[in-house]
Amino acid sequence: MGAEDSFDRKVSRTKAKDAAAKALIYVVLTLWALTTIYALFWVVNNSFKEKSEILTNSFSLSVMPVLDNYKTAFGRMNIGRAYLNSLIISGTTVALVMVLGGLAAYAMTRYDFRLKTPLYILLSGSLLFPAFSTIVPIFKMVLDMGLVSSRLGVIIPQTASNLSFATIVLMGFMSNLPLELEEAAFMEGCGVFRIFFRIIVPVSKPSFATVAIFTFLWSYNDLFVQMVILRKRETFPICSLLNEISSQFGTDFGLMAAAVTIVVLPVMIVYLLLQKNIVKGLTAGAVKG
Repeated sequence: MGAEDSFDRKVSRTKAKDAAAKALIYVVLTLWALTTIYALFWVVNNSFKEKSEILTNSFSLSVMPVLDNYKTAFGRMNIGRAYLNSLIISGTTVALVMVLGGLAAYAMTRYDFRLKTPLYILLSGSLLFPAFSTIVPIFKMVLDMGLVSSRLGVIIPQTASNLSFATIVLMGFMSNLPLELEEAAFMEGCGVFRIFFRIIVPVSKPSFATVAIFTFLWSYNDLFVQMVILRKRETFPICSLLNEISSQFGTDFGLMAAAVTIVVLPVMIVYLLLQKNIVKGLTAGAVKG
């Protein structure tokens, strides 16, 4: 009985330590989440205030909300057109990355060819180079193609910069797909592209969703490439327009808060709606069997 009592006490102490550790983790994560949420709430709250109210008391709740800042943003700053430019650039980039990255990943996982290993090493190594180190040759190529101040001049570099990540993520998933599915389709007379689009793509939806989400977020927030290549205001995406607003109307804090809210809101919605796909797509295929 003494040995059993000692074992029970040890189990109880272990459970108590685990519960305390879990409680501490939840407290820390809750505090961290509150600091992030409060910063967002502060920006949104000030976007409904007049400039004088922000200067006198920026941390108080907006008692009488006003929409003047949003009217100015959508009217004088033409944010609607900037949203359209962002949608065209990011949407096209996502589509190209998914198609090209998917085909590349399928070829890398299903075919053996010369220089396959060096190509994979190059794909992995390219992730180590920041965008700042390649912007000069990128701009030179875009200039030679006559695509400066063109949306296509941003789409091409963004597609190229996201292909390595997309290919590696999709390879991790496709390498664990059973070959029997493709063999059965091949016996039925399906070609390579039909097998890819009819079988591989539907089965790999979680991984493609992850690639689409990350590519959209990176393209949407890629201010550096946009500033270098886009020179005409009518082609500015939303992030470039926000940068212009901050430089020209930096003292108009209400307008700045409204502009930041407008820029962040789509990203927040996309992430909240698709966050499960991000985790699922990154972990799917990590364990065989």
